[in-house]
Amino acid sequence: MTTSGISGISNLNPVSAAASAIEDTGGNEKEAKSFAEFLNDAINRTNDLLLQSQQINDDFAAGKTDNIHDVMIASEKADIALQFTMQIRNKILDAYTEIMRMQI
Repeated sequence: MTTSGISGISNLNPVSAAASAIEDTGGNEKEAKSFAEFLNDAINRTNDLLLQSQQINDDFAAGKTDNIHDVMIASEKADIALQFTMQIRNKILDAYTEIMRMQI
């Protein structure tokens, strides 16, 4: 009996959020975004998802669309993005309080 190892793990793509943190400056050199820019972009994307969900919900309530699947998918995307953003905020606040407790 022969066994084969796990294959395909090296073929995983990098996380899209981390990959989008590097922007092309026009040439071959790349410049990394600052943490504040990265965080601001993530908050803006979360806000866009929330606004899109609200618009789809309003359209559904007004009878402009009858596709409940799109309404639920947009709502869940917005909910997950908001939960993720809140967890990042909590981790940042925990790190800040830990730094402030350090004695110099």
